[in-house]
Parts: sequence; structure tokens; C-alpha cells
Amino acid sequence: MKRRKFLKRASITGLGLAVTPSIASCTTENKKEQKVAAIGKAVVPITVATWRFHNATKAAWEVLEKGGTAIDAVEQGCRVEEADVKNTTVGKGGAPDRDGNVTLDACIMDKNGNYGAVVCMENIVHPVSVARKVMEETPHVLLAGKGAEQFAVEQGFKREKLLTEASKKAWEKWKIKSEYKPIINIENHDTIGMLAIDKNGDISGACTTSGMAYKMAGRVGDSAVIGSGLFIDNSVGGATATGMGEEVLKTVGSYLIVELMRQGRSPQEACEEGVKRIVSSNPNYKNFQVGYVALNKQGEYGCYCIHGGFGISKYQEGKQTYIESGSYIPKT
Repeated sequence: MKRRKFLKRASITGLGLAVTPSIASCTTENKKEQKVAAIGKAVVPITVATWRFHNATKAAWEVLEKGGTAIDAVEQGCRVEEADVKNTTVGKGGAPDRDGNVTLDACIMDKNGNYGAVVCMENIVHPVSVARKVMEETPHVLLAGKGAEQFAVEQGFKREKLLTEASKKAWEKWKIKSEYKPIINIENHDTIGMLAIDKNGDISGACTTSGMAYKMAGRVGDSAVIGSGLFIDNSVGGATATGMGEEVLKTVGSYLIVELMRQGRSPQEACEEGVKRIVSSNPNYKNFQVGYVALNKQGEYGCYCIHGGFGISKYQEGKQTYIESGSYIPKT
């Protein structure tokens, strides 16, 4: 997927990312709108996600609009990207590891703090749904590799080849260029992390990815690790990450952001601090990409990213206001 273009404009129903050479941040240009946002005007139900996954956030919104739960919304939203073979960073069609195997990581977390995850799972298109089954049908929270695949089949999921011809050709081309080395590429970090608040005010989240393109076999990033790629506290809010998983893991980024919101920081302020923690401890931050999206109990949301951030814009579709980066909310 190509690097997104950024938008500098923002409003109470749409965030924008202003770009500097090293850091992209959410900004609000209208002072009146800043004041409205500061007093915590609730917009519920709501769903937000990393990147401009239009179809995913629309699917999640449709669940919420019908009165569905936040956990159902984030699962259905993530499934859209897992099935999209044009998205080479999530699910079927995802870029393989350096040996040509597509391995998937995903997790899901509900309003009660329950959590389920799978890592290094092959041959199953919808790891987010398998993660939910782990959460609801087993005494465990995380299954890996062949065990996760076997569990999925036992739960009725069908095995399916995940490496598409397009992804295979790109991998073969990479092998020649890279001399078979796992080179970090900031263009291959478009994980989808999704957060939602339903009509009851309950928060849930999910995160799913095929991981770093051409990674070493067995590599696991942050996406499926609780507190790193995703964390939910229904009394406070939730956060999810995208980008270089190794850096998010080292700072337990999503948990940090939720705890900062617990201490009174806005989602925007918390996301900024989460990124700054990484930047301040890593002099090589210009060589990788990390971003966070956060949502608090009041329906306020924020985002912050170093390199290749997620631009956000707004337009009308019927009676709904659609925000391109991953938010789909009622017209107000």
C-alpha cells in the first residue's frame, strides 16, 4: 500500500495530520472547535481505526447503527480488511515472511477486559474471529502457530491459501533486491487497529495484521500482544497501534496511552506522549514508523504518528458524516 498523503485541516468531527520532517500530529485550526473538543462533547456510538480503511469502518458503523455491540463492530470491521487481497498488510494477500509464508497475528478485547489472540497463524483468513473464539471458548488468551490453526479448524474455520499471486511476485522480486535479508520497510506497516463505543457506552477493540513484510520466520510484532498493539479499559478508553511493532512492544504503548488518559490526558495528548516516549529513547526513530489512535469514554479521539501518518478528511454520504482515516459517526 502506498504511503498516505496528509491533511492539515481538522474539526470536531474530523482530525487532520500536519506533517513536519519527523513527526505528524493531529491539529485543530479553529479555536472555537478546540473549545468544544476540550469540554468533551460525546459522540456515541463511534468507531475509529488506523489508516483510511473506509470499508472497514463503514462495516463497523453499520453494526453500531443497528444497536450492535462494540465487540461485534470491531470484529466485523477488521474482517473486511482481512478478506481484502489488495491490502498487503492484513489477512489474505498479506506480504509473506522471508521464506514465503503468510503468517497472521490478531487480537480482540472486550468491555470486561477479556482478551483473545493468535500469533503466527497460517492458512486462516480471519484471525480476528479466531482470536475472539480463543477469548470466548477457551481458558487461554493466546494461541500460536499450528496450535492456533488447529483450533481454528476445530471451530469451523476453513483452511485457505493466503499467498496470492501478486504477493508472491512481490516477494520474489524482494528476494533478488534484498539478497534475502529482512530489511525494515516503513511502507509495510498498515496494520488495522479498530476501537468502538456502542450505544451503551461500552468500549471494545481489535487489531489484525500480516506483520512486517518479509520478516524473519516466527517474528511476532505488537498487534496481538495485549497492552502493546491494543488495550481497552472500559472505565477510561482504549488505544491501538500501527507501525514498527518492536518499538511499540518495548514501550507497551497502548497500555501507556490508556493510563495517561486515566490520569487526565486527552486522547490526543496521550497519543503524542506515547510517540514521544519512543522518539526520546531511540535515536534511529527517523528510520521507522509508529502511530497510535486513542478513544476515551466521552467519545473524544486522537492520533499521532512518526513518518507516514494517517491523514484524515471528511465528507457526507447520505445522512452520515464519514471521516476517511477510519471514523464513521452520525451526522450532528
